[in-house]
Amino acid sequence: MTKKQLLSRWSVQTPFQWIAATILVGVVAAVAPHLLSRSTAPRDEPISIAPTVGMPGAPPTSADGLHRRIADTESRLREQPGDIGAAVLLADALLRQARATNDGRPASRAGEVLKAVLKEHPSQYDALRMLGAIDLSLHRFRDALEVGRRARDLRPDDAWNYGVMGDALIELGDYDEAFEAFDTMTAKRPGAAAYARVAYARELRGNLQGALQAMQLAAKATPSEDPEAQAWYAAQIGELDLRMGKLDEAEREFRHAAFLFPGYPHASIGQGKVKAAQGNRDEALAIYLEQLKRTPTLDLAARIGDLYAQRGDAKQSERYYQLAEDLAGPVVAQTEANLALFLAEHDRKLPEAVRVAETVAAMRHDVFTEDALAWAYFRTGRIDEAYAASQRALRTGTRDERMLSRAARIRVASQARNVHPASVDPTWH
Repeated sequence: MTKKQLLSRWSVQTPFQWIAATILVGVVAAVAPHLLSRSTAPRDEPISIAPTVGMPGAPPTSADGLHRRIADTESRLREQPGDIGAAVLLADALLRQARATNDGRPASRAGEVLKAVLKEHPSQYDALRMLGAIDLSLHRFRDALEVGRRARDLRPDDAWNYGVMGDALIELGDYDEAFEAFDTMTAKRPGAAAYARVAYARELRGNLQGALQAMQLAAKATPSEDPEAQAWYAAQIGELDLRMGKLDEAEREFRHAAFLFPGYPHASIGQGKVKAAQGNRDEALAIYLEQLKRTPTLDLAARIGDLYAQRGDAKQSERYYQLAEDLAGPVVAQTEANLALFLAEHDRKLPEAVRVAETVAAMRHDVFTEDALAWAYFRTGRIDEAYAASQRALRTGTRDERMLSRAARIRVASQARNVHPASVDPTWH
């Protein structure tokens, strides 16, 4: 299928679009329901692997089901350290647990398990293909792309590899190649994972309604044995509804996600967003504070700080803004521009915001990194550079309101600079 046909298919003639920067549009459920490796252990003997968690015949992806699968496979590995099937199933369950808890530590553990397998059996296909998803989860996008390509070369008919490659390319900002990979995935194996990526592509191109339709298809294609994935898709549908201003629908979807998987962080955070959008700041604050105890992140701390700032409580807002910085970690550890955007939006450590954004932009060129870079430049008075980065941030046709608002501010400043160079004040809010 040509690029023109692909983009036509993914930009239906209806209103527009969503993105969940929590990443990466449901890419965490990594293993196909039927795993059978033909080029694995010694003597190239085939290895049959039991159904992955969430599939018929395996534990469900409930909190208890994930715990049981992890405990069982860890026990098997203690008894037989060379059990490749147990290692792959353990990594799969750990990866799902990472998404269910919004905690990267299980994903790191999954990576260690698979690398131990690949050290002994470098061509073990099932471990290799899942390692790509783990690299994505840990924001090692170039590693994920390399692994995805290696796995594709081994099994060119496995649709999953095109999803891994596309996800990595999306994060690196190579959108045309990413969309081609997603199109190949969808053609080879239509299903929930492919539909979710179609939704993501539509969102990037500004098609909210089309993204919603694709995400609803993904939800319908998910088996009942997989409540974690069902909850994830419900939460993403809620995010789309929220972006379209459909607060009642969004609230219903987030409640549904919480019902499907009690304590699901994406559901709780979504409910807080709805309360904030409805003007119920006290309720939103209570939700965020409770969730922060379980999954402390820059985003949550910043949202709490913003709510305190709206109350006029400068002491508490500063407390949580500082916590947001601390949770982001050191500058050298940044793989996303979230910290840069936070600092620039809150007029904090602006030279550091520029440094973070430039460092990340040297590694990846996605629209969100370009947006953060543009705003950091703008806030430090580098208007021409801000305008160039802002135009790159808009290149996919996004309808993200905050990105468009920042771009409009930068455009006005750029125009004013050309007429009256001394008149631009980037500190104006």
